[in-house]
Amino acid sequence: MESTQQQQQQNGPPVRRRRRVRCESTASVPQFTNSPTMIVMVGLPARGKTYISKKMTRYLNWIGVTTKVFNVGQYRRDATRIYNSFEFFRPDNTEAMKIRKACAITALKDVCDYFTKELGQVVVFDATNTTAERRELILSFAKENGYKVFFVESICDDPDIIEENIKQVKLSSPDYVGCDKEEAVADFLKRIECYKQTYVPLDDDKDRSLSYIKIFNVGSRYLVNRVQDHIQSRIVYYLMNIHVTPRSIYLCRHGESELNLTGRIGGDSGLSSRGAQFASALGTYLRGQCISDLKVWTSHMKRTIQTAEALGVQYEQWKALNEIDAGVCEEMTYEEIQENYPEEFALRDQDKYRYRYPRGESYEDLVQRLEPVIMELERQENVLVICHQAVMRCLLAYFLDKSAGELPYLKCPLHTVLKLTPVAYGCKVESVFLNIEAVNTHRDKPVNVDVDRDPAEALETVPDHI
Repeated sequence: MESTQQQQQQNGPPVRRRRRVRCESTASVPQFTNSPTMIVMVGLPARGKTYISKKMTRYLNWIGVTTKVFNVGQYRRDATRIYNSFEFFRPDNTEAMKIRKACAITALKDVCDYFTKELGQVVVFDATNTTAERRELILSFAKENGYKVFFVESICDDPDIIEENIKQVKLSSPDYVGCDKEEAVADFLKRIECYKQTYVPLDDDKDRSLSYIKIFNVGSRYLVNRVQDHIQSRIVYYLMNIHVTPRSIYLCRHGESELNLTGRIGGDSGLSSRGAQFASALGTYLRGQCISDLKVWTSHMKRTIQTAEALGVQYEQWKALNEIDAGVCEEMTYEEIQENYPEEFALRDQDKYRYRYPRGESYEDLVQRLEPVIMELERQENVLVICHQAVMRCLLAYFLDKSAGELPYLKCPLHTVLKLTPVAYGCKVESVFLNIEAVNTHRDKPVNVDVDRDPAEALETVPDHI
């Protein structure tokens, strides 16, 4: 203690570093404290419940609401280890019914752990939950623990939709690994019949005190009852915008810009000569795709508009698609930011997702700005989005279910088109480089992110530029 005091007297008073925080959240999503929400799926097998569960979870996590799916079918597979036939699901199979109830209770205990130990905000309880008894068990559990409950019932009587769902999803289930396809389909149809014997849909009169949405035939009609709060309202809005029509979404950045050549971020410069070549090549590529009714969206910035104009088609401008606002760092190189704002440069490297440029934006802000774009993308069919590096990362993170930590470092090179094709529970990605060279604008996170680091270490991952 004495030696420390002597050292301070010799060296003078300790230097107090001015700490500037640029990571405070401005997200419009409420942060729950003591009222987590259970989204409880309801419906017969092959009605798209798991598809809806995964999409909702991906969306909620993307907007900053910590969410996890609990699939009771997986608990059943873990408990039984082997699947024999539809006989397991017969309502008069007493032993199997005990196992299924025990699995549901185990899953509910894990839900409690997720809320209390992992501080989750929302869970999606993915199961058939087709009986009033099972739903009452869930409601009692939620009431005991102080959780809100919102039911999502998927009702489908269209045989074509059911058949397609069985082919696309259920035949790849672990229950049918190595089985003959026709035998698997026959068994699964019998499983559905077992559930029908005890299925009691949510009743508009008896269940009028509950909060729920009913989705009929994958979105042809909806019925919403007693939405309790903001998060349930957002879930309803999201579910009323998604569809399963086959389509592709094309994401690309603008052609190389004049500021890209000099390594300057942001700004509103036009295309370089190679950027103009990319715009022309993009038109050739799209014509070769023979896409019906393709919609083209751009930002309000010159470089995306010039890229779209070369396509010779109508396009729509979205201000929400503008590049992240770098505030006082607009049109600066990374070297200049390090020289003029070394502390800011380090803070951004420490938490790139939440860091907000002075008088600018963070990636977290950008995600909130882009939510209406995501909603419209879910409503549309074939769309080309010509945007910017940070914007493309946010959109890509939504479709590929990437975390906040991964999002700011996703690679979105210039002159490359990403073709996203939604599949059963995710998204197929095809990357197409259009053979027009461009500068590299991707910067990996450096190893040393300390405020006191050497400038050379801070700049070691900065890409080359003129």
